Amino acid sequence: MKILIETERLLLRKITLDDKEKLFRLHSDPDVQKYTGEPIVESIGEIEKAIQIRINNYEKYGYGRWATFLKNEMQFVGWAGLAYLPEFDEIDLGYRFLPEFWGSGIATEASRAILTYGFDKLKLKKIIAIAMKENKASIRVMEKAGMEFEKFAPYEPGSEDAVWYYCDQKLLTTNKCY
Repeated sequence: MKILIETERLLLRKITLDDKEKLFRLHSDPDVQKYTGEPIVESIGEIEKAIQIRINNYEKYGYGRWATFLKNEMQFVGWAGLAYLPEFDEIDLGYRFLPEFWGSGIATEASRAILTYGFDKLKLKKIIAIAMKENKASIRVMEKAGMEFEKFAPYEPGSEDAVWYYCDQKLLTTNKCY
């Protein structure tokens, strides 16, 4: 298992088909899916297709969403990482974690590490993060990671406005991000 990012408590690596049961548990949880705008996953087959898309994205972009584990126990907690959003021509920081790990600071820890990786290793110019207005916890993670509010705008055509945050080279020079 090649670790891409290591933090004080976390290890992040590429998602593989071996993760399908863990990801099914994550994406079939209504609480996890509540603010994603995505339906609850109902089959392992759906997860396998999603994993193949992630594998393809690793090859295409050089980054993606990464399986995230507690370092000490190698316990799966969810995923976090970057995704290219072609509809906006933006690179998005995203994360989903199992509810038993909410409120423990791992989303902020992972987000800061991913921002560092994105700017320092991948040499990205800008990273955004998007959340539904009601998802106060996710918005707080973006703020704690040093991201700045950018705008209210729909994430998908016909949807309500979401909250958009960002970090870019200018913010980096002021040491605001991560």
